[in-house]
Amino acid sequence: MPFLSSEKNLDDLTMTITAQFDADVARVWQLWEDPRLLERWWGPPTWPATFVTFDFEVGGRASYYMTGPDGTKAGGWWRITAIDAPTSLAFEDGFADANGEPDTSIAPTHAVVTLRAEDGGTRMTILSQFDSVEQLDQMLAMGMEEGMSLAIGQIDGILAE
Repeated sequence: MPFLSSEKNLDDLTMTITAQFDADVARVWQLWEDPRLLERWWGPPTWPATFVTFDFEVGGRASYYMTGPDGTKAGGWWRITAIDAPTSLAFEDGFADANGEPDTSIAPTHAVVTLRAEDGGTRMTILSQFDSVEQLDQMLAMGMEEGMSLAIGQIDGILAE
């Protein structure tokens, strides 16, 4: 399984997810820049993602929703803040309402994805920064850590195609 670890740092208000893949950096990068590939793994297996818009450039926005087993839809959005292809991507990641508009009742997280060649494959690190301990606790209670582990577990199958 590609998922290696999840580390929380309450002092820095971060959670870092680390995974390792048997593919080169350019191939793993495609999983982030291609919305059709991204939606195959971004949500956990029982909550697949569908990207409605995907403007992959600095300042660009993406909107998506994940569909639960009972048909419930949970919306989300990204605002891309930095791209250094094929090794890093930064974005704000927030919840969206039923119309796809940002839900301002929950602050977005700030994510930085880093890809680097390691051990004949690619080490992927996703660093999520939170605004407060309360937000970090809220996201953990909502299943963010487990969801990311399950989502990342789908990547090897995509890379093997």
